[in-house]
Amino acid sequence: MGAEREYYDMVDGKKFSTEFSHTRFLVPEIMQFNGWALFMDCDMICMSDISKLFALCDDKYAVMCVKHNHIPMGETSKMDGREQMRYHRKNWSSFMLWNCSHPANRIVTKGYVNSAMGGDMHAFSWLPDSLIGSLPDTYNYIAGVSPKRGGMPDVIHFTNGGPWFDTCQDVPFAGNWLLEYEDWQRNGPYISDIPSTAYEREDIRK
Repeated sequence: MGAEREYYDMVDGKKFSTEFSHTRFLVPEIMQFNGWALFMDCDMICMSDISKLFALCDDKYAVMCVKHNHIPMGETSKMDGREQMRYHRKNWSSFMLWNCSHPANRIVTKGYVNSAMGGDMHAFSWLPDSLIGSLPDTYNYIAGVSPKRGGMPDVIHFTNGGPWFDTCQDVPFAGNWLLEYEDWQRNGPYISDIPSTAYEREDIRK
């Protein structure tokens, strides 16, 4: 996907960065409004067992995420030369633990996604704040943006560009991504022995 190709929202006319900027909000309907599901951007790597995340599911929330306070300062571009945009609750929707069964998410249908403004969806405007739960910031740690911390994050997010771009070879945690890539080249994709429906535990599927 070259930088010369731009995407524009047909509803509000604003730019967006990826082909899945809006389709991420179709997760509850895809799941038939049942159970819990995780959406995460494609420029992330997991540094711990992602199945442990589902132990944090709390049925009182409609969605759970890391509540970033990311305000780009002086940055005009990010991955692949894309425009670095500012918007309310930036990056909250890049990693979402969806409670697809929650009644408040019934509004998030394909009709809603096709007609709502992109900024409103990324800000979870259909939800009151009380229904947006918090996840530990280790689960959406933005390389080069999130405050430095001890230990290894659970999920590293290369939102400003990862080492697969020639201009981003020195981004924090680039070495971790390269190790994962080299392992994939040698051994192929990792196949977990955890059943794909493991997250659909009876105690959370309500």
